[in-house]
Amino acid sequence: MDCFSELIALPSVSSIDPRFDMGNSKLAERLGEWLESLDFTVEYRQVGRNSAKINLVACRGPGERGLVLSGHTDTVPVTESAWRQDPFRLTERDNRLYGLGAADMKCFFPLIIAAVREMDLDRLQRSLCIVATYDEESTMSGARALVDAGGVPGRFALIGEPTGLKPVHLHKGIMMETIRLLGRSGHACDPALGISALDGMRVVLNRLADWRDEIQVRWRNTAFGVPVPTLNFGCIHGGDNPNRICGECELSIDLRILPGMELEEIRAEIRRAVMQAVDGTGLTVEFHPVFAGLPAMQTDRDSKIVRLGEQLSGMESGAVDFGTEGPYFNSLGMETLILGPGDIAQAHQADEFLAMDRIRPMIEILRQMIDRICMRKATDGD
Repeated sequence: MDCFSELIALPSVSSIDPRFDMGNSKLAERLGEWLESLDFTVEYRQVGRNSAKINLVACRGPGERGLVLSGHTDTVPVTESAWRQDPFRLTERDNRLYGLGAADMKCFFPLIIAAVREMDLDRLQRSLCIVATYDEESTMSGARALVDAGGVPGRFALIGEPTGLKPVHLHKGIMMETIRLLGRSGHACDPALGISALDGMRVVLNRLADWRDEIQVRWRNTAFGVPVPTLNFGCIHGGDNPNRICGECELSIDLRILPGMELEEIRAEIRRAVMQAVDGTGLTVEFHPVFAGLPAMQTDRDSKIVRLGEQLSGMESGAVDFGTEGPYFNSLGMETLILGPGDIAQAHQADEFLAMDRIRPMIEILRQMIDRICMRKATDGD
């Protein structure tokens, strides 16, 4: 697994906090070298204005109605002191491979390369494209850049996020918002000398908690392990000294929505709830989306790629509570399936690992998926 070791050794953290955010260009270029050696045509697409952030699109085979194998190259930030080994060195222990991104999801690319090396790609009758995106763990700007550029050729997409080899055709959407309250500082000896943004945020938190209860009554889908939408109060910052009335307070929230819930409608509901909470307090409110938001993904259970994923994995497709880049590929007219060898329980954790007994089954699924979609003569409906 030399390819895997090299990818783990190349840091590619993405974060909304600029202190941790970095690029992925070296990793993308190394991946591109391996794919060029397999006669793929490789294209590098810059993500936004940062030349260190790159999407890779590598294609081989005729036509535009084949298969896209996609994954993200970035990882979340890491607290190295929490790891028992170097997170940037692939470490084998107890039939596991440890490293930052081992499960989520640098592992997918070496397994793709292993699969195609076992195949005669001159037999391709439809396109096979490998896509490696960036900023999935922060703003989804890599996937959004793919959409803005017109996408990639393909009718079907397989995204190798950590699903434990279980096919997934349905997942929740994500919305992240920062709410900032602006009041007026003053001496703590007299509350009338200022307007406390922290007191105001306490009222906002209570109102949003009530609103969360309301939407969990209105929306429910038992296909999910957590069958209701969730609202997480992720972080709060405010004030600068105990003896000063807090003049500014900021809350960042994470909302996971179900299929059928519209992002903009939910965003409007949240904003109305906040404005109602602070009405008459003299506080000023600012809303700042962390990113544009990710809709829920839903691919038809009868889709060819979903049925093929079920057949090759031996498991029925289901739903997960985390988000992926799948909705962007679906918006490009593809039928998208999420299926990968890692486990979501390992993602974003210290000592993240990939179980080694997942490697060969995933390679075989990839080989069969490529063969069925890209190498066999088209039939009715293909």
